[in-house]
Amino acid sequence: MLWPIISIIIDLESDPGTFMTLPKLSVRFDTAAEPLRKRAPSHDENGKPLSDFMVLIPGLNRKPKLLVDEAIRDVHIVLAHFSHAVVFAEFNMKLNLLWVSIRPIQGIRFEIASAIREQVPEAKLVSHL
Repeated sequence: MLWPIISIIIDLESDPGTFMTLPKLSVRFDTAAEPLRKRAPSHDENGKPLSDFMVLIPGLNRKPKLLVDEAIRDVHIVLAHFSHAVVFAEFNMKLNLLWVSIRPIQGIRFEIASAIREQVPEAKLVSHL
């Protein structure tokens, strides 16, 4: 079975017709054609290096579709809240692993990981660079 890669792309322009003024994020389901190291950015648009971290959500790919969709939506909302810091995010369903590339802001990875855990309690911060 091919597991989808869920790419979460941040659009910093919010939709003026919506009640919440969070940035739009688009979610794309596809299979990875290239390794993550080639897809994930290492520098921002100004050439400054980015930082990365991973979050494991154990067993998510074995849950009913409704619960998977709910967890992905909750992660999406958290990442939208931190759009000033999040540059790239991708969830690998096969590995139950969320990769997040962020701007180097003091303490932000822990804020984001904590916010994800509030929404998806089984989420675990497994690595940061």
